Amino acid sequence: MQSLVTPGSQGEAVGRLVLAGLVVVMLPSLPFGNWLVYPFVILTTWFHEMGHGLAALALGQHFEQLMIYANGSGVAQSSVDPDASRFTLAAIAAGGPLGPSVVGALLIVASAHHRLWRPVLWFAAAAILASVAIWVRSPTGTIVLPLVAALLGLIAWRASPGFARFSVQFLGVLGAMSMLRDWNYLMTEQAVIGGQAMLSDTGQIEAVLGLPHWFWAGAIVLVSAVMVGAALKYALAEKRLRLPPRKLPANVLQFRRKR
Repeated sequence: MQSLVTPGSQGEAVGRLVLAGLVVVMLPSLPFGNWLVYPFVILTTWFHEMGHGLAALALGQHFEQLMIYANGSGVAQSSVDPDASRFTLAAIAAGGPLGPSVVGALLIVASAHHRLWRPVLWFAAAAILASVAIWVRSPTGTIVLPLVAALLGLIAWRASPGFARFSVQFLGVLGAMSMLRDWNYLMTEQAVIGGQAMLSDTGQIEAVLGLPHWFWAGAIVLVSAVMVGAALKYALAEKRLRLPPRKLPANVLQFRRKR
């Protein structure tokens, strides 16, 4: 039976990304789907909280610890210098909701380069394990995240190239679409996390920069959409979808006729 799309074509690349998106959306609806998707819910929380922590480090502040709870919520605890500017505080708060979109966009870009599929999965597994050793201090995080890292390492080591590429795409779409899961949180000024009432990320930005929290939520969604859109445009460009040239055996000669 003839394939409906040409291997390596734009149609095949779009189809793979659509399939990854459908898996992300439909998996919870399947029997035992909530159990299957749970490790990836924890992973998107890890993306979010690491966004806060790495933003703090990038701005010269201190990332103390990361807590991930069984219900999928989390808290990144950072300490800031007393003279830190309000823009520093706002950037750390924004690093959380922007983190999954940044990671998702980078993974979608990486999925366009076959030489990056396995290294990216190895790097993701190593980064997760390193964060568990350095920052994660909750039972859920210390149990679930190493299992996710082991799964990514196994895929990088043993999976076929096609499945490795789909795994990178799945993680990219997972990060890009996590904004939808966090929509209510973004649009809320306060939230209860770990049994404690606290300002949401957009509520914290409102507290230090002014303007209502929903304005900052809209700005974050817009920036995320631009990043993910640019990543998709890059990954789906025709010139990047061509299959790499097949290497001929050393004992095969190839001749071309001049025209």
